[in-house]
Order: sequence, then structure tokens, then C-alpha cells
Amino acid sequence: MSDVEPVDPGAPPEVEEVGPDGVVGPEKGFASGARILSIGIASTGLFSFAYFALASNVLKDDPDAYGAISTLWAILFVVICVIYRPVEQLLSRTIAHRRARGLHTGHPLRTPLMIQAGFALVFLIAALAGKSALLGVLDDNETLYWIFVAAALAYAASYFARGYFAGHQWFALYGGLVLFESVSRFCFPVAVAVGVVHGPDWVAAGILAAPLASLLVIPVALRRMHGHSDGTVDPDALTLAEGAGFALSVAVIQLAEQTLLNAGVLTANVTAGEAAAGIVFSALMIARAPLQLFQAVQTSLLPHLTTLLHAEPDEADGPESAADGFDRTIRITLIAIAGFAGIVALALLVIGPWAMDLLFSPDEPYGRVGLAVIGIGMGFHLAAGTYNQAALARGHDRAAAAVWIVCAALFVGWMLAPIVGDELVRAETGYAAGCMLLCAGLWVLYRRGPTATAVADPAPPRVVVPGR
Repeated sequence: MSDVEPVDPGAPPEVEEVGPDGVVGPEKGFASGARILSIGIASTGLFSFAYFALASNVLKDDPDAYGAISTLWAILFVVICVIYRPVEQLLSRTIAHRRARGLHTGHPLRTPLMIQAGFALVFLIAALAGKSALLGVLDDNETLYWIFVAAALAYAASYFARGYFAGHQWFALYGGLVLFESVSRFCFPVAVAVGVVHGPDWVAAGILAAPLASLLVIPVALRRMHGHSDGTVDPDALTLAEGAGFALSVAVIQLAEQTLLNAGVLTANVTAGEAAAGIVFSALMIARAPLQLFQAVQTSLLPHLTTLLHAEPDEADGPESAADGFDRTIRITLIAIAGFAGIVALALLVIGPWAMDLLFSPDEPYGRVGLAVIGIGMGFHLAAGTYNQAALARGHDRAAAAVWIVCAALFVGWMLAPIVGDELVRAETGYAAGCMLLCAGLWVLYRRGPTATAVADPAPPRVVVPGR
């Protein structure tokens, strides 16, 4: 007889409670995960802001060095979002999918690892080939260049760990990882400020130390992992072609999102100069901050929706209970977003110009209506992100990527066309309209429902009997 017990494919998914170790099961994963991650990511945002605020003070006698470090971070952030977030999302969805069908151990990691390594290799080749161009924007500082290259490679492991944590709904570990990362980065300008070390290169070194230090959370995760493969073979195991297709789709989505947030700044720089670009950048900060916090919702939303989509229906609740839960989760999230965006838009109408003048000291005042328009656009952006997670859970990743890239291209075209003379007004209206169009396109995709393969009953796992 085999020591391996067969797995009943009709058994409902195991429901875990939130324990003191931070494990969050399917029933409470979304609400608890979003709450835990919101604390971690909000704290991360504060420490990231403090890093640059302190760096600007300790380098106040060398503004060019501070500018180069800021540029280093801006380029790095875009790169890691575009090339590493896709595998984070892939792992999150794949592991949640398996756990929903009762496969709690032995998650295959080879395909995601190969994809992540491929993305890292492509980056390394591009960074080495473009070394002279990168040095040109990094104040010809070789140290900053190598910090950029090494940090980008280190983030490959960090984002892989994030995806693994999210798929298991270990949101306390996820929040701890990003918080530890930001605290580690902040320690370096502090060390310069108190005189332990000296020079801008030590400030920049925090950007490399952050992803390396965050990996110290991995031993905690290893202790939490229990058992090995249970001897089952998943007939729906992720193939390299499927995984790469999903990752490339998400990479396109990430690139399009960064285009919506940054193309307005770049085009304003081209058409009107650096001063106009700075004004547009400051205005779009209204959208950037909530989007960073919304990462907590997005991170917990995808595994939760995937679990609802692939879990066996509860006989007591009827076959439609999972679908109802899927739609209810989306509806509740959208209601919360609408309320938040409405409050932000109203606040911007009332105190927007005063707040922008206090925070950024612009040469010209911001218009309150334009700021409120950005607030409304931010709401549609968050709603589009919600529909996007539903699309990824349902297997509509390619269609979602097409919607994103079309909207991003239209936004760039709008910013380059001199239809509206004022660059700030052009960016405000273009961003809001682009996000509305994006939200509408993803809503149409949401109304299509899941793909046939996404809702198909999973085949029973095959049991491998030793010696046969």
C-alpha cells in the first residue's frame, strides 16, 4: 500500500483562520490582507518620503548629486514594476489557484523562476549595452550606475518572494518585507546625517541595501512552510508558454500604467521645458500616492478572486455562491473607491491650490478645477485597477493588456497634440479622460465573465505511487 493518500477533487478548499502568525485563509483573505498590507505599505510610503526628504537635506550643498539619486530611483522604480511585478502576479494567481483546489504543498516554481531569470537577464544585457546613456543621466557617476544594476537584479528575488507570500495569503510577511526594505533604505541617509559615513554615494547605497535586507524575511517564510509535495501531480500545472504569456501581458499593463503616470511629465519637458514638466509632475502626485496605497488592495485582491473563481462550490450555498462572492468583492471595492475619490475631489476643490502651494511652492498657482479633475481621474484609475485584477483572475490578461496599451497610446498622442495650449491643463484632462476610457474598456471585459478554462472543473490530481 502507498503512504500517499488520494486527494478528493470534490472536497471544498481548506479554510484557514487568521492566526497569530499572520496566515490569512480564503474566507478572510481579502479584508484582512488589505488591512495588514495597507499598514505595511503606508509605513513604507512614509519611510520612502523620509528617505528623500533627509537625502535632500544632507546633500543640500550638492544638488546635482541629489538629482542624480532621484533620477536613479525613478528609473529603477519603472524598471522593477514593468519586469518584476508580472511574475509577482503570476505566482500569486497560480498558487492561489492550486490552493483553491486543495493543493496546498509542492507548488511548482520552476516556470516562474525561469521567467523571472529571463527578465533579469534581458535587463542586465540592456543595462550593460546602454551604460553610456545611463551614465549621462546619472551625473556620470559609475557608483550610481552599478548601484542601479545591482539593485535591479536584487529586486528580482524580492518580487519573487512577494508573489509567493501573496499566493499563500501571508500578508503579514509581505507587509513586513516591504516595510523592512524601506526602513533599511532610510538608515543610510541617517548614517550620513549623523556623520558615521560621508558622501552622496552612501546615501545612494541605501537603494541597493533595501532589496538585499528585505530578503532577510525569507527565513521566516521557510519556517512557515510545512511539508513537501504530497505526491500529487497537478494536471493543470503551469507551462512555460502559459506563464510567459501571462507575465508578458502583465508587463505590458505595467508599462502602460507607468506611461499614464509619467508620459505627461516627459512630453511637457519636450514641448515646454523642465519647469512645465515639474509642474505636471507635482500635479500628478495627487494620483501617485493613492495608487501606491492601492497596491495593498491589488495584492490581496488577485489571490482572493482566484480562490473564489476556482474553489469548489459549497453545497449549502449553491453553485452560484462563488460567482456571487466574486462580484460582491468587486462591487464593495468599487464603492469604497468611489467614496474615496469623491472625498479627494471635493477636498481638492476646496483646498487644492492652497495645499499645492504649501507643499510644492509653484511659480504659478494651480487651478482648483484642474486638480479636482485629476482626483476624479485617480478614482477611475483605481477602479480600472480593480477590473484589471478581475481580468487577470479570469484569464483575460491579453485582452486587458490590449485595453491598457491602447489607452496609454491615446494619452501620449493627446499630450503631443497641441489641441490644448497649456501643458498642465492638457495633462489634467488627458489623464482623467484616459483613465475613464481605460475603466470603461476593462468594465466591458469584466461583463464578458470568465473564460471557459477559468471555470472548468479541475481534473482530479493524479497520485504517484512509489514503485509503480
